Amino acid sequence: MSDLALQNKHILVTGASQGLGEQVAKAVAAAGATVILVARSQKRLEKVYDDIVALGGQEPFAIVFDLMTAKEDEFAQLAATIAQATGGKLDGVVHCASYFYAVSPLDFQTVDEWINQYRINTVAPMGLNRALFPMLKESPDASVVFVGETHGELPKAYWGGFGASKAGVNYLCKVSADEWERFTHLRANVLVPGAINSPQRVKTHPGETASERKNMTDITPAFVWWLSEASKGRTGEIVYL
Repeated sequence: MSDLALQNKHILVTGASQGLGEQVAKAVAAAGATVILVARSQKRLEKVYDDIVALGGQEPFAIVFDLMTAKEDEFAQLAATIAQATGGKLDGVVHCASYFYAVSPLDFQTVDEWINQYRINTVAPMGLNRALFPMLKESPDASVVFVGETHGELPKAYWGGFGASKAGVNYLCKVSADEWERFTHLRANVLVPGAINSPQRVKTHPGETASERKNMTDITPAFVWWLSEASKGRTGEIVYL
């Protein structure tokens, strides 16, 4: 695959201010794309923005946006802002934003915790896709990538709300792929990172050593591949990296 496999593409990455989202954004920029960085923290977004520019990437767009509180009209306004900034061009979305409380038994988990995890992990990707769909369907080649989690397919004790919300991501992806079947240039897939050196993994598996996990940069080439034209025709898949 070309080092500039995403040249001339505009790719939106949520959760782009830290962790996997930051690394995916940098990899996408290194592959030639103009990245639209979306996250809640302006300070962290500015740092990622500066890093991309310093590394010679296309100047990105940075948008402070709170997926937890966003309503229908705010998703619509975000889409309008992106359309104005890019001239209506959008060729991909990576849903890296994630919300997690703690590994705990169900009787310790609260309704609000479940609602918030569903809000970020499942509902926000649906709301974003819905708002951005008019631009995505106009792209000659567009890819939507969801970040999955092993327990979304393999339920296990103590993963409660987080695992359930990630199971919803798998369902959302497959429904989207099915509904988009008539758009041969538009696809949706789930990538499951596995054990990586991310802030979330450190939180969920405090007993692991760094050597037991992959570096995030080990898996970012897979994100570039699934966003590129090389993955055209592959849709509705759950892929373990």
